[in-house]
Amino acid sequence: MKATEQTLQQIERAFRKLVDKFPVDHEAAMLTDVHIRVTQETGELVIYNDDDVELTRCVIEEWIDNKDDDFYEGITSILRKCIDNQKELLDNLSILKPYAFVLEDDDHEPVAELHVVDDDTVIIDTELMEGLDKDLDDFFEKLLKS
Repeated sequence: MKATEQTLQQIERAFRKLVDKFPVDHEAAMLTDVHIRVTQETGELVIYNDDDVELTRCVIEEWIDNKDDDFYEGITSILRKCIDNQKELLDNLSILKPYAFVLEDDDHEPVAELHVVDDDTVIIDTELMEGLDKDLDDFFEKLLKS
């Protein structure tokens, strides 16, 4: 799934609103996850804390009434891209580390862990990992032939 520039801007604006709620110079909040819920029918993207308190929301027009079976797989890479674009801000929220950004469906079920903020842990996008097994096998085969 491709995202328009407007969609990326809307998502990044929602993340900036989240950053405003947890500025660096405030005492760290006791959260473990930032929950991002997306509803396929309405296109709503809502960001919640651990206690289901809404932190911010927006409507992604491009996602309204999206009937794709792989909708959540498609938006996972879009959300990861937006998080990566604002990584410096999102990695420095006044939230005790470690904390994670978790994508949930409209039934509140976890779909994907988008990003973990911890000094020692990094999650790599699955698109980046595609074909890695074959590349490694080819590399080892060539190495053994040498």
